[in-house]
Amino acid sequence: MNELTLPIVVMLGLVFGEALLLKWRGNAAVNWRDVVFNVNSGQMMLWLFRGLEVLCYSLVSRTASLDLFQSLPAVAVWVFAFIAWDFGFYWLHRLHHQWPLLWAVHSVHHHGEHYNLSLGVRNSWYSSLTSVPFFMLLAVAGVPLSVFLAVSVIHYSIQFFNHNAFTGRLGILERLLVTPSHHRVHHLRERRFSDSNYGGTLIVWDKLFGSFSQTPPARDEHQYGVKGYSASANPLRESNAPFARLLGFRPQPSPARPSPAPLIMVSGTLLLFIPVIGYIQRYGYGYDDIGGEQITLFLLLVAASVMMGLMSDGHRASRLGWAVVTSLMPLLCLSVFGWQALIWQVSLPALALHGLIVLVMPVVKTRALGHG
Repeated sequence: MNELTLPIVVMLGLVFGEALLLKWRGNAAVNWRDVVFNVNSGQMMLWLFRGLEVLCYSLVSRTASLDLFQSLPAVAVWVFAFIAWDFGFYWLHRLHHQWPLLWAVHSVHHHGEHYNLSLGVRNSWYSSLTSVPFFMLLAVAGVPLSVFLAVSVIHYSIQFFNHNAFTGRLGILERLLVTPSHHRVHHLRERRFSDSNYGGTLIVWDKLFGSFSQTPPARDEHQYGVKGYSASANPLRESNAPFARLLGFRPQPSPARPSPAPLIMVSGTLLLFIPVIGYIQRYGYGYDDIGGEQITLFLLLVAASVMMGLMSDGHRASRLGWAVVTSLMPLLCLSVFGWQALIWQVSLPALALHGLIVLVMPVVKTRALGHG
């Protein structure tokens, strides 16, 4: 496991750990369909465009850097990078609320109606792509790529924490930092609340530019999501439907259908993330030496993500699709690509077995009912 994959493992543990704690303590009902979608909303596509962001940053650093920090101590680079990154994020976030094309990307994050850590990783496929221009100031100033990546991880970790369901007000820290209490206001369904508190780590930008709100909502306004929108669990649909609406189309919401049991969906999501982590560990940000193996695995992982979403929405054909994709993964990775580590030898056949169980479960249930 390397520095790229460890944050994903930690994220999964915290998301599902918090959900289990919420269920155990009875703080709030846990909507497992929502949790599964949030985690499954676009990790591979985000990774693809995150790689493009890194590629662009590296290119600007090599060709347009002013090298402002050559004669300054390392601490100056880190302090500047931390503050400049957060400043860039504030304007990224604010403009994603104000410009319709960017809102089509960012609205996917706001469609979540349950406030917990899983909401912190709910994103459009294109979130990393539309982030690219906002952080290039750091590259032009001369912040090394390694520092940019480290600072990004720090800020995104803070933002992830700010989506947790348990933390209340944090006293004096509320004056300087974005806290869960600030960010809950930002996720409220009413636009007068959600169009405020854009900051990522430092709340000072909102106070400086007039977008700060700490007005407590009335009890009947304390709902999350986007008013008038009914989300599906399919990441392909959710990431692209907002653009269809921009063009004047009105995609109809998927009719409610029964989906597999929460245990099936959660276990499938966790098993799917094992080859996702394998992909990231093997290929990094993905643009160094692209070959057929990488492209094939990437497409399989995206297809599996979509099938998982369709299953959660109750589409019958998705069970067959999930079974086919999860069967192809061990066949290719173990037999063709030669992945020999024990974790692949165990987890990939387990993923294929999960696909088989999902496929035959309705048949077994139907026969059992018939004999009953």
